[in-house]
Amino acid sequence: MGFTTGFLGGFTLTSSVLYLTVVLHQRNRLQQSLALRQSSLALGNIVEPQPTFVPPSARERHAGLAETAKDRWNGEVERFVKKAYEVDWSEVRDNAEAQVTNVWRRIVESANK
Repeated sequence: MGFTTGFLGGFTLTSSVLYLTVVLHQRNRLQQSLALRQSSLALGNIVEPQPTFVPPSARERHAGLAETAKDRWNGEVERFVKKAYEVDWSEVRDNAEAQVTNVWRRIVESANK
């Protein structure tokens, strides 16, 4: 085994051991961190328990005048938008063109008389 082969083999072995040591240390720190968080949460719940969930009461609050007006306004806007989507705009265009053509024809006929 030559110098270069021995040097590269030693470097590879040392690097591998160093990498595995760092990874092991990092995983141990993560496990310890998780254990400390769980312990802290458990101790905190003993001293100050988490509030229990209280379902909302059966009594309902009525909306005020402003909220009622907003709801009506939003309803009107929704109806307008739905109507705008349901309209066949090519038919509207054709009808408008026909009306403009009729008006123009009447103007031309009245000018020729």
